[in-house]
Amino acid sequence: MPSQPIKLYYLPPSPPCRAVMMTARALGLDLDLVLTNIMEGQHMTPEFLKMNPQHTIPTMDDSGFILWESRAIMTYLANAYGRDDSLYPKNPRSRALVDQRLNFDLGTLFNRFFNLYGRMLFQGEKYDDEAAKKLKEAIGWMNTMLDGRAFVAGDNMTLADISIIVTFSNLE
Repeated sequence: MPSQPIKLYYLPPSPPCRAVMMTARALGLDLDLVLTNIMEGQHMTPEFLKMNPQHTIPTMDDSGFILWESRAIMTYLANAYGRDDSLYPKNPRSRALVDQRLNFDLGTLFNRFFNLYGRMLFQGEKYDDEAAKKLKEAIGWMNTMLDGRAFVAGDNMTLADISIIVTFSNLE
């Protein structure tokens, strides 16, 4: 376990922040949560920009080791603090499958979710039938990954499941 609490700069509604928080909980880690309201520009302060020049959340500070991008934080936490490798397997083939599913979530599933709903929420755009079709296509691919299985990358829950669960929780 860490020698001091891991700081997580976050905003509660953010899906990537929630994925990191769920990972920490699965690992039994306590986080020092630092509310960072991007709507108020708290991610653009000189202090935050020095820590993370991309000014994104979540951002993690583990005793001076700074990392951002949710999936990078998730894999770091599992590697550094996991009691075993169940969430992020060490076997190269098993890990590759988890990594592929994490990348599928980032580059396809969440991306298509955001292209539909993010544009409506943050840019005031109308419902886009084509974007909805693309999201439905990605959900179909994910269902194929799950075909006959309870988890997307193996026989137990992994980081890929956590990430995809968070994406799906936004669809409701």
